[in-house]
Amino acid sequence: MPYEPPTHSVERSLRATTGAKIVAGVDEVGRGAWAGPVTVCAAVTGLRRPPEGLTDSKLISPKRRAVLAETLEGWVTAHALGHASHEEIDELGMTAALRLAAVRALEALPVRPDAVILDGKHNYLGAPWQVRTVIKGDRSCVAVAAASVIAKVRRDKMMAELGIEHAEFGFADNAGYPSPVHKAALEERGPTPYHRLTWAYLDALPQWRHLKKARSWADGNVPEIEGQLGFDF
Repeated sequence: MPYEPPTHSVERSLRATTGAKIVAGVDEVGRGAWAGPVTVCAAVTGLRRPPEGLTDSKLISPKRRAVLAETLEGWVTAHALGHASHEEIDELGMTAALRLAAVRALEALPVRPDAVILDGKHNYLGAPWQVRTVIKGDRSCVAVAAASVIAKVRRDKMMAELGIEHAEFGFADNAGYPSPVHKAALEERGPTPYHRLTWAYLDALPQWRHLKKARSWADGNVPEIEGQLGFDF
C-alpha cells in the first residue's frame, strides 16, 4: 500500500510563526516493550528533499529500514540519540524516562534547536523546549520520519546484542516487545536482567510475580503505555 511521502510543511510553519531557524524532529522507540531501554532520536534535516522511501519506520521492512537508516545518517544535517534504561523506566515511570531520553538526544546535537517537532499528541518534553506535537508525525514530517527510522534501527541492534546471552527470548526478532517466543521464555525462565520490573506483565506470571517492583513515582500516576498490560491482548 503506497503512502504519501513526508513533507517539510510543519517545519516551514514553525519557521514562519516562531522565527525558528533550527528545527529538530524527535521520535521514540521502545515505549511499549517489556525489556530494554526507551530510545529517542533527534534529527535536523533542513528543507532538503529526503531520500526515496522515507516514512514511519514501522511501515518499512527490516532490510529496507537498515539500508535507509545508513543513508539517513549521512544525509541529515545532524542527529543524536538518547536512551533511558529499563532501570530508569522502573524508577521514574515512562513519561519522565521519555523526557530524560529526549533531553539527552537534544543536548547531544551539535547545535541546540530553536524548536522541536514531537511525534504524537502528548508533549512529554515540556519547557524550556519549544515543542509542536504532531499526531503521526513520523509519517508526515521529514525530520520526525528520519528520527523514527534511525531510532528504530539503532535500538533493534542494541536489543539484538543484549539478547545474545538470552537467545530463548528472541530479542533479535522482537526487540523486547511481547511476542509468542518472548512470552514463552518469560513463563519458563522469568525476566532477564534487562526486563522492566514495574510492569503488569508480571501479574500474569505467578511463579515470577515476587520479582515485580512497586511503583514509587513521585506523582503516583500510572503511565499510559501501549502494550504493557500483560499477556492478554
